Amino acid sequence: MTSRIILDVHALQNVPPSNLNRDDTGAPKTAVYGGVIRARVSSQAWKRATRKTFQDLLPADELGVRTKRVAELLALRITALVPDIDGPQAWALAAEVLQTATGSKIEPPKRKVDAAKKNNEAAPAPESSYLMFLSARQLDALAELAVEGADDIKAFFKDKDNKARAKQLANTEHSVDIALFGRMVADAADINVDAAAQVAHALSVHRVENESDYFTAVDDRNTDAEPGAGMIGTIDFNSATLYRYAALDVDLLEKNLGYGLDPDASPTTPVRRAVEAFLAGFVSSLPTGKINTFGNHTLPDAVIVKLRTTRPVSFVSAFEKPVSADLDGGHMETACARLADYIPEIERAYGDETTDTWVLRIGPATHKLSGIGTEVPSLTKLVETAGAAVATRLEQRG
Repeated sequence: MTSRIILDVHALQNVPPSNLNRDDTGAPKTAVYGGVIRARVSSQAWKRATRKTFQDLLPADELGVRTKRVAELLALRITALVPDIDGPQAWALAAEVLQTATGSKIEPPKRKVDAAKKNNEAAPAPESSYLMFLSARQLDALAELAVEGADDIKAFFKDKDNKARAKQLANTEHSVDIALFGRMVADAADINVDAAAQVAHALSVHRVENESDYFTAVDDRNTDAEPGAGMIGTIDFNSATLYRYAALDVDLLEKNLGYGLDPDASPTTPVRRAVEAFLAGFVSSLPTGKINTFGNHTLPDAVIVKLRTTRPVSFVSAFEKPVSADLDGGHMETACARLADYIPEIERAYGDETTDTWVLRIGPATHKLSGIGTEVPSLTKLVETAGAAVATRLEQRG
């Protein structure tokens, strides 16, 4: 059986009073695990936070854009190629190309059309009915195709070869974020992309009860004759020590990036860069819900990275029984001790000798983790070490 290349990332992170990820009532999300209520931050929230960090880690041409206003985005590229094509003409070309490439209906939203008519304004730009995720390179290629058929775009796409080219251009040159987090195109399942990265919902290692902050705001122009608050309200919050987990299927990442399809192409550099961006982004990112209110800017105290050849393994079961604060308070030290006991046991039962382990830890509360893997001094070193190990395994496999 061909061995796989799986990167598991585990993190323990203290978060003070905060509301990182709200439910429909505005309260921090929670979940029941081990029979008690835990703080929860959804996988979607942390994946978006991770994806936002890529803007600082990767060049723009290796990233994608997820938007309903994809026709406007493509029209800008068409106009950049041929300045004489602009406005509604560029929108029409973009809409036709996108409909052909993705099967999605691209048209102005009815509510915007009605509003424009009511206000005697120009017709709005066409949009997709759902968020569409396309890479910068895919958009560039589709813009060039639109210019090629600009004289009569509908007749251009009556040619089966041109129609096939449009679909192919939307399904090649995937960006790093599309390759990692996947893409669903409701009207064209054949150009969907399976996510190489799986991100779990972050859970507190202990029981949590949401609290409520009652606040008032004073009107700066109030006089002594007008005492009292200009506004009152409440904000729900909690604080937690979170266990965070993500798994990266490097084999699927290689396939999504397209290098696995060409036996003469070396996957090492682009795949390694994507692996390193994901690891750095996931560890250092933080959802920004109510961040201005609480200023809860923390980073993980402990990060464990494992490179496997079998399947992903989460260590969340170490916290199925909730951690209790010790006599002096705090959950981090006990959580680290739980992991230090649990990891060797599960590796003994299910692991193999090919698994590599690296540990980044901060402060005395994490000392129990010192013996479970090779310690690294910084996130930069952790990213470089894991990336190099992935590249070596790719090269050895050929």
